[in-house]
Amino acid sequence: METVDRSPATRKSLPLSERDLRDLAVLRGSEAHRAALAELTHVHISETTSEAVLLQTVLEAGLKAVADLVEADGYARIAHEVVHEDRQAVARRRRPSWADE
Repeated sequence: METVDRSPATRKSLPLSERDLRDLAVLRGSEAHRAALAELTHVHISETTSEAVLLQTVLEAGLKAVADLVEADGYARIAHEVVHEDRQAVARRRRPSWADE
C-alpha cells in the first residue's frame, strides 16, 4: 500500500465515543504507542500533534493492517493450493495398489 498524500482531498465529520477519545489520548500520551504507530505508518507523532493528523495516522495504520491481513490470507491460500497440487501430483505418480495382481 502506498503512503497517503498528506494534502487533504476532503474533510469528514467523525463521531468519536468516550472510549475513542481515551484511546486517542493514550496514543498521543504514550511514547510506546507513538513509536508503534510511527513504525506502522512512518509518520512521527508527538504529544502536540493535531487531532486531525493523529486520526489520519490511525486510519493509515488500520488500512495497512487490513492490507497486511489480506496479503497474508492470499499467501496462505496460494500455499494451500501448492500443497494440494503437490499431493495430487504424488498421488498420480504412485503405483496403484492393484498393479501387482
